[in-house]
Amino acid sequence: MRPVLILQHDSTQRPGQLLDHLTQAGIDTRIVMPDHGDFVPHQASDYSGIVLLGSNRSVNDPVGWIQAELNLVRRALDADVPMLGHCFGGQMLARAMGARVGRAGFANIGWSRLQVTPAGRPLMQAQEITAFNWHYETFEIPARARRLLYGQHCLNKAFVIGPHLAFQCHLEVDEGIVRDWCSQSAAELARAHGPAVQSPALILRELPQRVVELRRIARRVYSEWTSRLIGPGWRRAVAVNWH
Repeated sequence: MRPVLILQHDSTQRPGQLLDHLTQAGIDTRIVMPDHGDFVPHQASDYSGIVLLGSNRSVNDPVGWIQAELNLVRRALDADVPMLGHCFGGQMLARAMGARVGRAGFANIGWSRLQVTPAGRPLMQAQEITAFNWHYETFEIPARARRLLYGQHCLNKAFVIGPHLAFQCHLEVDEGIVRDWCSQSAAELARAHGPAVQSPALILRELPQRVVELRRIARRVYSEWTSRLIGPGWRRAVAVNWH
C-alpha cells in the first residue's frame, strides 16, 4: 500500500492519536509541513489517502502553500483518493468542494457535547459525543455531502461525502497536544471570549478521562476511514456507502 500523506501546518498541531492508529495498523505515513517550507506534493495518486490537519491560518488567506494544497485536494477529489480533514483541514476539503468557509458565529475553544445526526450514527455508534474544538471559522456543508455532527454554537461540525471525512472538531488530540495548545496560546485564550470559549483550567480539568473517551470515538472513525484507503491495483467501481 502506498503511504498516507499527512499535511501538518504547525509544530503543535500534530497528528496525535491519528498517527498512533496508523502506526499500529502498519500503515506507512509521510508528514509534510507546507507552512514550514516543505513542498506540497503534486500527485495525489502517489498516496493511499491524504490527511489534512489544523492550522492557525485561514483557508481563505492568499498564501502560496494554501493554494498549492487546495490544488492537491482538488486532484485527490478527481482521483477519489480518500481524505480526512480536521479543523483547517476540514475547511480546506469543504472549500475544494465549492462550499463557503467563513467566520463562525462564535469562537469555539474547549470541550463540547456534539449531537450525532442519523447519517453519523453508524460511524460514531453514539447519539452524542464530546470532542475538542479550537476554531474561529467554519465550513458550509458541500453539495451532496451529509452532515454527521452539529453543536449548540456551531451547526456544521462534520460531513462525509464518498470516501472523504471532514471534521470541524479535533479527534486527533492527545493530552500532550491539548496541554501544549493551552500553554503556547495563553495570550490568545486570555483575549478570547464567548459562550463557547473555555478557560485553560476548564479545558485541562479531567483531561486524562476526556482523552480516553475521545480515543474511543477516534478509533471508530479512523478504523473506518483507513478501511477505505487505496491498495495496490485499487479501483473504485461504485460510490462509497458509509452506512
